[in-house]
Amino acid sequence: MQAKKRYFILLSAGSCLALLFYFGGLQFRASRSHSRREEHSRRNGLHHPSPDHFWPRFPDALRPFVPWDQLENEDSSVHISPRQKRDANSSIYKGKKCRMESCFDFTLCKKNGFKVYVYPQQKGEKIAESYQNILAAIEGSRFYTSDPSQACLFVLSLDTLDRDQLSPQYVHNLRSKVQSLHLWNSGRNHLIFNLYSGTWPDYTEDVGFDIGQAMLAKASISTENFRPNFDVSIPLFSKDHPRTGGERGFLKFNTIPPLRKYMLVFKGKRYLTGIGSDTRNALYHVHNGEDVVLLTTCKHGKDWQKHKDSRCDRDNTEYEKYDYREMLHNATFCLVPRGRRLGSFRFLEALQAACVPVMLSNGWELPFSEVINWNQAAVIGDERLLLQIPSTIRSIHQDKILALRQQTQFLWEAYFSSVEKIVLTTLEIIQDRIFKHISRNSLIWNKHPGGLFVLPQYSSYLGDFPYYYANLGLKPPSKFTAVIHAVTPLVSQSQPVLKLLVAAAKSQYCAQIIVLWNCDKPLPAKHRWPATAVPVIVIEGESKVMSSRFLPYDNIITDAVLSLDEDTVLSTTEVDFAFTVWQSFPERIVGYPARSHFWDNSKERWGYTSKWTNDYSMVLTGAALYHKYYHYLYTHYLPASLKNMVDQLANCEDILMNFLVSAVTKLPPIKVTQKKQYKETMMGQTSRASRWADPDHFAQRQSCMNTFASWFGYMPLIHSQMRLDPVLFKDQVSILRKKYRDIERL
Repeated sequence: MQAKKRYFILLSAGSCLALLFYFGGLQFRASRSHSRREEHSRRNGLHHPSPDHFWPRFPDALRPFVPWDQLENEDSSVHISPRQKRDANSSIYKGKKCRMESCFDFTLCKKNGFKVYVYPQQKGEKIAESYQNILAAIEGSRFYTSDPSQACLFVLSLDTLDRDQLSPQYVHNLRSKVQSLHLWNSGRNHLIFNLYSGTWPDYTEDVGFDIGQAMLAKASISTENFRPNFDVSIPLFSKDHPRTGGERGFLKFNTIPPLRKYMLVFKGKRYLTGIGSDTRNALYHVHNGEDVVLLTTCKHGKDWQKHKDSRCDRDNTEYEKYDYREMLHNATFCLVPRGRRLGSFRFLEALQAACVPVMLSNGWELPFSEVINWNQAAVIGDERLLLQIPSTIRSIHQDKILALRQQTQFLWEAYFSSVEKIVLTTLEIIQDRIFKHISRNSLIWNKHPGGLFVLPQYSSYLGDFPYYYANLGLKPPSKFTAVIHAVTPLVSQSQPVLKLLVAAAKSQYCAQIIVLWNCDKPLPAKHRWPATAVPVIVIEGESKVMSSRFLPYDNIITDAVLSLDEDTVLSTTEVDFAFTVWQSFPERIVGYPARSHFWDNSKERWGYTSKWTNDYSMVLTGAALYHKYYHYLYTHYLPASLKNMVDQLANCEDILMNFLVSAVTKLPPIKVTQKKQYKETMMGQTSRASRWADPDHFAQRQSCMNTFASWFGYMPLIHSQMRLDPVLFKDQVSILRKKYRDIERL
């Protein structure tokens, strides 16, 4: 048995030794053979793969560990140099994980609220006009502060809009300039505006310097690089985009059916090669020359003739046949394909023209997508499904087309018609992130009047605003508060202010009366005021200025406010009728004394008139009803410069309120029936007689009109020829059948 074991062990060892010599010899022969082949190849000029060619190659080989945000950028950086790749990774992608919770210091906003500081401009630094407009919009807003210690957000004075190295607007050495700012703090709580980034041929989204933890307000930003709830996608706008105001949309009336001459149009450049060329090069497949007119031209750039293809001449000829503005104003849908970058000027042009944008820019984070529901105003297409676009838009029902067009007009006028609105929308979005407990909801952002005019600091409940009663199924308020502005001492029980107080108190809709005592004399004793069925509250104005009549007093407990001058003469019946009219139009000013504006061609300025004409554009707040939210808006939305002007002149506060309400509603006020003697009665009262007769008073109001129009950037007042009278007013029927019979007797 032991002999068998020894024999087995020896046999196994011999076998192993034989196998070892066999494989070792085979590899040695293969090496010698390979060496001979290499020698033969060198002699004959041939090439064979190296020895490692015989080892298998695995496509998913393990790679060194790198941060995930750098790894994502590897494929997009294949065609750039290592230095550019390092720069790109150290700038936009370094803070790709940034969110408000991780890269924003909320403590800076707790003490002073949302305040924005703009760095002082450095000597010798050039700033493009577009960036100057952005900075001016911030400095003119209610958010601006000149004290960095009070700031919650910081904006550079260095021009960061155009980061294309081939552009004449490109600012060099921005990296070192930014790092030298003593408040930079790695970009924390900073906002950087950018319209153009990257350059030919790749047009990457790198802004060319390390943004650190700063937020980007960027045009043409991709969903891949967009940091949700941190960055803000803004539209690409031209250098000619107005700083304030801006033109209104081109939809003047709702045509039914809402179809125009052309179903789908586009007119723009065609890129023969490079990024952004694929979609525009394929548009000719869809163009039919009838209701689908998609025109491109190769005629751009210095060397276009060297690179033109067989279609260029034909395309250029067809391109010249059509006027772009005529196409834009007569098209139902406007194609918005990407250019070299994801964004395009065609986007804003289509919005303004009430031409429904058809987006063909895969991966573009649409402007203000955080708050705007673009499915209500645009058709989001896919570049890969270009041929399906015509059939898709033809299948959209006419009702939907009309709704889309109307929404384009709302969005244009609310957020995009000026640089100021684009900047303010950006700031409001950031403010909502900081103060989430009072942030605006989607309904506010996507429904008239929009997020810029609905201030959440006033209330978090939509029912407290005058614009959403129908949406919430609420009835308008059933009571009002009368606010009487008193500026003369109380010396007689027969003064108009006391008669007015009694008449207002007798109204069935009156909840209370507030007398704002802006007189230099002391408050009258309580027994001097007449006894009424409703509470009478006398408030002594601290500053005793004109704007104080529109302060948001906590004493006003109703949504409706009846604003009255002390010398106004109104009956209880007139008050009742005006309030019932206001209940149908709670977002507007409703009242009696009407005025109008006009354009004076000889002086090239706006004029003010009190003549009785066939139209009006203002209802003075000496006898008018409106929602109390406008007190808050007047106080917190309008700039101090306008309110100071009103206070210094002791004039024009009623005009400014009309400007504000018309700017918000895009509607005129409503004039209700008034007695013929109203104007003469007003002029006959002692407290106002001198003011109405004073020529300086009228000249001041002319000046106010133009100052206000300049700040708004346009004339918001709208003319109206409508006057609302009671049913059966002046009808030849028995006076007993009329509800407001006393109005006809006055």
